[in-house]
Amino acid sequence: MKILYFSWVRDKTGVSNEELTPPVSVTTVESLIDWLKEQSAGHAQAFTDVSVIRAAVNQEHVKLQHPVGPDDEVAFFPPVTGG
Repeated sequence: MKILYFSWVRDKTGVSNEELTPPVSVTTVESLIDWLKEQSAGHAQAFTDVSVIRAAVNQEHVKLQHPVGPDDEVAFFPPVTGG
């Protein structure tokens, strides 16, 4: 699974992208976040408040309950504001 991080999410995790193999129990964006929080202190800090995290799976904006699989690209970023 390819994971991409943008903006302050990238700053807190310390990486812009990773190729990871989550356990088979990771089946949704939400369970992926829970697993990622265990990977490092930076990941835990980035995902402290998931209400301010947005996600995309294969470049499509999705809710946290959206399914994920081993061949997916998952991106995490803060809310986008216009102006």
